[in-house]
Amino acid sequence: MLLVGGASVRFGSPKALAVLGDGETLAERAWRLLGAACAARVAVGKPGDGLALPFELLDDGIDVRAPLAGLVAGLRAAPTELCVVVPVDCPRLTVDAVQRLAAACRDAAVPQTGPLPGAYRRRALPVLERRLAAGELRLRDALAELDVARITLPEEVLVNVNRPSDLEPSWTPG
Repeated sequence: MLLVGGASVRFGSPKALAVLGDGETLAERAWRLLGAACAARVAVGKPGDGLALPFELLDDGIDVRAPLAGLVAGLRAAPTELCVVVPVDCPRLTVDAVQRLAAACRDAAVPQTGPLPGAYRRRALPVLERRLAAGELRLRDALAELDVARITLPEEVLVNVNRPSDLEPSWTPG
């Protein structure tokens, strides 16, 4: 599952459309990674943003911008019971990292840095839906109610992009 719904306030323009050194956008990079690592893919966000993406975007169905909203919508729509969740702004994430998250997943599996990227099972939906309905939007807080495996991934694959200066021209898809 690819999360594309962030406001990109610090970035100044939609992160999903930011171009890496090889000409691939962050969205294309993440979508390709999911295709290489997973049997099925779904991208979740806000179609109303009008982003020119090369794949269909499932509407998360809520006005707020929060990864929790995308996760809930994606788990509801996913054809599988287990979903690896990749934010659009993690260009160094690898197939190995995605597979390790999936293999470790109980209700969820997250790296040492927090809730995303992560792997989540559909059985976590009741907790996630309740928190979303209550306006408790911090995914990190929801983890306290789930059976979570915490795995250590190399820090360099977990780097996320928050500003244009965070993009390195030498980055190539992993």
